[in-house]
Amino acid sequence: MKSVLCAPQRALQLTLALVKPDAVAHPLVLEAVHETILSHRFLIVRCRDLAWNKQESQQFYQEHSGRFFYQRLVEFMASGPMRAYILAHEEAILSWRSLMGPTRVFRAQHTHPDSIRGTYGLTDTRNTVHGSDSAAAARREIAVFFPDFCEEHWYQHEEPHLRRGAVCYDAQAAVHRVLREGWTEPE
Repeated sequence: MKSVLCAPQRALQLTLALVKPDAVAHPLVLEAVHETILSHRFLIVRCRDLAWNKQESQQFYQEHSGRFFYQRLVEFMASGPMRAYILAHEEAILSWRSLMGPTRVFRAQHTHPDSIRGTYGLTDTRNTVHGSDSAAAARREIAVFFPDFCEEHWYQHEEPHLRRGAVCYDAQAAVHRVLREGWTEPE
């Protein structure tokens, strides 16, 4: 475990981050996205790998039903494994969306070439990552991907410790944990 001192002043905000099937299919891209998350000082609250069937994809993207890209998006998101994260940061939603770059890969490559989508995106559908666009969307999306996660419990019991104290990154579990008193980092 690697320890990091994290002591932001304001409450941490949560967001959902997805690494889409195009990136998960390439382990080096998946690892690069993961390292980007860590290097930009996001705390990884939860992480899980999963695969969707077409029905789950349709349900998640139902707000886009009838739009020209809907069927292509639904089929793509059900085409292979994904990685879902709950990320915490003082400005998690805005920071993650900025790091992702524009949805349209061509635009990302020209206006935000160092963004995740600018670097790894292939097409507007195969654009590597997804992120919640508001606090309400984050709550709704986190509930879909992490049904056992209780935001209220997290804010009461984990967030204050993560915000105020020393944090360690557990590479095996791919999440950040609160350092307990008396804990020493393995040599």
